[in-house]
Amino acid sequence: MTKASNRFQLWDRNRGTVRSSVGGWVIGRGVINRGREMMSEFVGSYSYMQVMIFNATGRMPERAFADWCDALFICLSWPDPRIWCNSIGALGGTSQCSPVASTVAGVLATDARSYGVKPIVEGMEFIIEALKKSEAGASVESIIKEESARHGGKPLMMGYARPIAKGDERIPALERVRQASGLAAGPHLRLAFQIDEYLQNVHGESMNVNGYASAMMADFGYSPEEAYRIYPVVVASGVTACYVDTRDKASETFLALRCEDVEYAGKAARPVPDP
Repeated sequence: MTKASNRFQLWDRNRGTVRSSVGGWVIGRGVINRGREMMSEFVGSYSYMQVMIFNATGRMPERAFADWCDALFICLSWPDPRIWCNSIGALGGTSQCSPVASTVAGVLATDARSYGVKPIVEGMEFIIEALKKSEAGASVESIIKEESARHGGKPLMMGYARPIAKGDERIPALERVRQASGLAAGPHLRLAFQIDEYLQNVHGESMNVNGYASAMMADFGYSPEEAYRIYPVVVASGVTACYVDTRDKASETFLALRCEDVEYAGKAARPVPDP
């Protein structure tokens, strides 16, 4: 049997039928989520963040860790319309779009390697591999030099350094929450702080919130892919705030430009030939 016919049979078996291994609504009874009854087991017993992580991974986190994740969401979503995902929300507001369309469009902009959700994947991959090397006897210096070699000798590993600013004010805030919640600093986070110390002393750079969050997620047993599934809407609140700000002002006044404000670097103007 060919691969194509196997695929056809698979599609035919699922024709006109919705199957779920997660759960669903049982009419007249309630909502089942991975074998658990949401209305009686979840509502009033778990936080929204706990249930969101459960939905993304299939594992219910302890409340203290979910509260730390809640704090991380706050740290990664603030109302500054200069941030590109927030700019999209603000443009939606000034164009009189709906809050849903504006917020979702802003969230979609974070699915990028340099900013938003994907960096935590690469940040986790780095710190997980770095810990393996450290446990095998590698020094912090050698780990950094090996990674830097991949970037032309510059210490540009994901989760460290920050454009524009030095340091990261969000790390002390999240550390305060971690310590108050009684969450231990695991081996990934301890190594992350050792890398941070070396970078500060040698390169004048430091860990950013992504490096810190990546280490925490790894210490609590989450894979990079699971973290990617947990944080898709991490910036949503800030995007909505910027939408509200411009929606309540005169239409189309956010980032208004004249034609001469656009710097054109293409070919010079040329005549359009007659048809």
